[in-house]
Amino acid sequence: PEDATTSTGAPFWSAPKRFPKALTFDATDPSHASFVQAAAILKAEVHGIPRPADAADTAAMGAKAAAIEVAPFQPKKGVHIETDPKAEKKAVVAADDESLIEALLEKLSKAQFKPGFKLSPIEFEKDDDTNYHMDTIAGLANMRARNYDIPEVDKLKAKLIAGRIIPAIATATAVATGMVCLELYKVVAGDKKIEDYRNTFANLALPLFAMCEPIAPKTFKHESLEWSLWDRWTLEGDMTVQEVLDWFDQRKLRAYSISCGQSLLYNNIFPKHKERLGKKMSELVVTVAKMEVPEYRKHFDVVVACEDDDGEDIDVPLVSIKFR
Repeated sequence: PEDATTSTGAPFWSAPKRFPKALTFDATDPSHASFVQAAAILKAEVHGIPRPADAADTAAMGAKAAAIEVAPFQPKKGVHIETDPKAEKKAVVAADDESLIEALLEKLSKAQFKPGFKLSPIEFEKDDDTNYHMDTIAGLANMRARNYDIPEVDKLKAKLIAGRIIPAIATATAVATGMVCLELYKVVAGDKKIEDYRNTFANLALPLFAMCEPIAPKTFKHESLEWSLWDRWTLEGDMTVQEVLDWFDQRKLRAYSISCGQSLLYNNIFPKHKERLGKKMSELVVTVAKMEVPEYRKHFDVVVACEDDDGEDIDVPLVSIKFR
């Protein structure tokens, strides 16, 4: 409730927290109607439902939505919301990805689907004004803003935020490109020391051009090894997970986790991951990371987390597995 207090008696809804207010659908409100219209069109596209003739008519879609009876929202009873910021949080046990997937597959196997049922994913494209992608995002953002009395934005502003677009002029872009190309010439020429390269800072409004030598990357040492984060370690062969772990173990580095992109290929804290020790890394990046490796590409990159004999984490370079 809006008058809720913490265990110390202070108001719970105090800055920077804002008390949210529920919105009631109003078909005559253009923002409500356009949001429902855009969301319905995308929902239909996911389920393969053809658009009706009046789908582009915002008012008509709003009127149809208003005619649908929706049961009033009833919050769950007996739910305790902790208002004391100093209260101890309950420990959250991380679930194994594979276990979660198996549980979801089991639920799906019990679900009843009509023959030919299929869901089609939608790939986000902000620059197509006819696909209703930005209409949905802008509409949802503005409804959320109304919940918390935050200023709303138009579709163009939402597009700029969604695309993280930083306005730039052609001259500034040309200067930046030119400076990068000058440094690239030095890389191609080879046999250059770090003192031969330059970082350039430019402000055309002043105008100001300032150059300085780049700072060398931090170097790491372990036993006889020495590297920086600019380096990359290449492992030759279509290696298994165990062979990768052994490669690090021979260098007195204990690898406990291997990931590819956002996917965890192996972590020694998960008992089920022991089953992956004998599997090829090239197989796991396809089955677990869902990464497609083109025929012309001979390697893929993984991130390996390591620790030394004392259990201290060590940052190692990106690892390339040259499996072809």
